[in-house]
This record gives sequence, structure tokens and C-alpha cells, in this order.
Amino acid sequence: MSYELSKEEIVKEILKSGKDPVYFINNYCRISHPIHGLIPFSTYDFQQDLLQDFNDHRFNVILKARQMGISTIVAAYIVWMMLFHRDKNVLVMATKFGTAANLVKKVKAMMRGLPDFVQISSIEVDNRTSFELTNGSQIKASSTSGDAGRSEALSLLVLDEAAHVEGLEDLWMGLYPTISTGGRCIALSTPNGVGNWFHSVYANAESGENDFHPIKLMWDLHPDRDQEWFEKETRNMSRREIAQEFECNFNTSGDTVIHPDDIAWISTSVVEPKYRTGFDRNYWIWEEHQSGSSYVLVADVARGDGADYSVFHIIKLETLEVVAEYQGKPTIDMFATILDGAGREYGNCMIVVENNNVGFSVLEKLIDKSYPNVYHSVKSTHDYVEQHIAEGMSNSVPGFTTSMKTRPLIVAKLEEFIRNKLITIYSSRTMREIQTFIWNNGKPQAMRGYNDDLVMSLAIACWVRDTAFVANARNIEYKRAALSSMIRTNTKLNTTIEGQIGYKKDSTFDTITEHEVREQQEKYSWLYKG
Repeated sequence: MSYELSKEEIVKEILKSGKDPVYFINNYCRISHPIHGLIPFSTYDFQQDLLQDFNDHRFNVILKARQMGISTIVAAYIVWMMLFHRDKNVLVMATKFGTAANLVKKVKAMMRGLPDFVQISSIEVDNRTSFELTNGSQIKASSTSGDAGRSEALSLLVLDEAAHVEGLEDLWMGLYPTISTGGRCIALSTPNGVGNWFHSVYANAESGENDFHPIKLMWDLHPDRDQEWFEKETRNMSRREIAQEFECNFNTSGDTVIHPDDIAWISTSVVEPKYRTGFDRNYWIWEEHQSGSSYVLVADVARGDGADYSVFHIIKLETLEVVAEYQGKPTIDMFATILDGAGREYGNCMIVVENNNVGFSVLEKLIDKSYPNVYHSVKSTHDYVEQHIAEGMSNSVPGFTTSMKTRPLIVAKLEEFIRNKLITIYSSRTMREIQTFIWNNGKPQAMRGYNDDLVMSLAIACWVRDTAFVANARNIEYKRAALSSMIRTNTKLNTTIEGQIGYKKDSTFDTITEHEVREQQEKYSWLYKG
């Protein structure tokens, strides 16, 4: 490209380019094409809008599909900023140093490809991953594990592939002061699940809860792409890969334990509680105790290090609705009191407490309060055993034990209940934990910096409902069926076991009347609970 301009025209072009980055980029910047080599950078409408956003907003967060040329347009913007402004300090960061270095390389190549008359400032110091102009402007690349830029004032911070940077929450705390005096930030990435810094910043930007300007760039914004192109590109990709690379879908892109489609289904049920009560207003109630309904309360007790919460769910067994929920940080004594009160409020329902760590202390206090319906289990097998039986057993323990054996079982049961749409969750708190409950090296756990207390409490609830309560209900039905048969047929009880009630050497047997059966039911009412 040749330019034959007078001095006056050159001055006008420089002034116009300095005021308008879109004009400068479209007229003077060149990019490398894989087939045609260096070609003029002709921006698309969405790229021009992006440049305008960079000028209008200090903080921009870009949720993008891949292959949209966003890194290239960011590089062009940096060229314009450094060239037409003195003493600009630009830092490019990415989880991999090579990713950040490639963007700096693009800036350098674009700078050197400018016509001579536009290069009003030239490269003075040139290193492999950084360079400095004669006007004092400079740029450098750094990985997120490095210390570059943490102690200096930045004019522009670029966070490339920000959703894939582990621990960016902590990193941002150190980086923000470097741009707090007027610096700018561009955070760009494809999605990588929910709960990470990028997702949080973008979601809060959309709701107006932070200073970032949200920008979403779907694949179909590109004028050269149609449905045929999309189908060809995604033919051999998984659903999760498509969501991450092209659809800008946070939920489907992550490696969550609960399938993204099921998470989306859960979100349709989330509503505000009817009451927020308790000493800390963290006891949320959607439905009060209903006469004739059965409930179970499942609690997970905080370790005591301040990092997690003591929580519980109350589930209506007939409909499997989570009708009440607590999440807070009370003392052990206070939490036991809260559990005792909530359990009695819901008809002396069974209370299941996870007995690891300080859970035993809460259980002891519950028993001291004479709570009548505490879940017990066998030490070796973790099987449920009724409280009145457990009291006479040496190998029983109060509460539910989460171990290497039981944890995958209860998580699988939770996933099964949600997948089959058997349980209804109203809580936004539980919803957020489910969104950040991921597979980490094959283990289901909370994403770094998040909690899974509510998730695990709910998982135990699903397991208990499908084991202890199903078994108990089955036993009750057997007992009721046997008694009903006796009543209907006026059956005589006989036993051939010497020493047992009903044993007689002759064949004369007592008849059990309906009245006597009712008396037995009242005497041994615990057998017929539920």
C-alpha cells in the first residue's frame, strides 16, 4: 500500500487517527492472513462496536465465542493507545505465558507494519515478550503466576482467557490497585463453567452490580458464518465443547457434577422464601409444617474453622420439596438448639446430622435435649437403625457418617434425584452451590473458593430418604398387612417355639381380637410410626 500525501494531509491523517481508533485501524493497520499474507485490517461492525466500548468504558468483560478475531482487535486497540498517547503502560496476562506473549507479538507486528508517516513513535527497547516506544509507552506479557505489574501503575490490563485462570479471585485483589488510579481493564474469555472469577464478574456486570461493562459475542455475529459453517465446525464436538467454544453458555460449558440441563431445570423452581427468620435471619421457610405430612431434617455441621457453614434442609417426604433451609455460623450449642426447635416444629421429624468432626457434639446436645427422633446407623456398614434399637446396640452411632465409601454413594443419589426430577429445590443458595459443585480430578467437590455444605446436606437427605425411609415404610407395610389379616380373619396366633408368648403344649390357641390388636398398636406405637 502506497501513500502519497502532502505534509498537511499527513498531519490531518495523524490527527484523525489519534482521535478515532476505528479510522486508524481500518486505514493503516495490517494483519497476517494464513493464505494471503499481510492484508489491510477491515473491521466488522461488531468489532467497531467493541472499539467504541473500549473507549467509552474503563472496565470491559467480554464473553466470546472462539475465532471471532477478538485478540486481534484488542491488539490493534493497544497499538493505537501506545502510539498516540505518551507513557502508557500495558500489561497482558494469561494463565499460560505463551498466550500472553502471542498477543504482545501481534501488537509488535502490527506496529512494525504501519506506514512510516504514521509511526510518530518508534520501538526503542525490544525484547521477546515486551517492548517500549520512544514516547515512553510500553507493553509486556506475563503469566498469572508471575509478579509482573503488581507494583506499578497500569494504563491497561488485559486478562486473556480469564475464565481459565485458576485463583483469579485472589490475583485480582493484587492487580486492582494497579489500575485504580484511572487504568483500564479488558477481561476476555470463552466460558468455563460457573463460579469462577470471570463468570462472577460477567454475571454481576449484567445485573449492574460492578463497574464492568458486559459484552457477549456469539458465533453468529460474524458476517461470514452461517448455520452450515456452524454445523461443520461442531460436527465432532461434545455438547460441552460447543457450549464453551461457540454458544457463550456458562452452565453447559463447565465440568459440573449435576448436568447443565438439570441445573437449568432447577433454576426454574427457585423462588424467594415465605419467611426469613431465626436470630440471624438465615432460616428460610417456604412452607410451614402441614398436619398429616412427614418430614426429615438433614444437617451438616461446620468444621469450626470459619471457612464453611452449618446448614440443614427440611424435606417434605410425600412431595420431596425442600420446604425449609438454614445456612449460618452459629455456635455448637446454638445450632443444636436451632435443630431441636426446627425438628419439633415439623412434627418431631427425624433429624439426620452428619457426625464427622464437631457433628458428634451437636448430636450429643440433641440427645441431651431428649429429642425423640435422631437418626442412628451401624458403625461398620453405615446402615440405618431405629433409635430404640440403636440404644441397645454397642456398634451403633448417632448420625450419618460421610466417608470415602459413602460420599460417592450419596452424591450419586443426589444426581439421580435431580436427573429424574424427583426433588424440588426453591433455594437460590443451594442453586449456587450446585452450580459450583464440580469434578476435580475425579472427585466431586466445591470449586476453589466456594462451599458445598448445602449440596452435601441435600445429598445425605436423598440417600436417607431412599434407604432408611423406604426400608422403614416397607417394614411398616408388612406389619400393617399382618395385623390387618389377623383382624379380618380372626386368626389365632400359634408358635411352636417354647418360651414364646402363645406357646402351648396342646393345640389350644388364644384368639386375638381386634380390640387387643389396637391395644398392642398403642403399646408399641414406635413400630407403626409414619
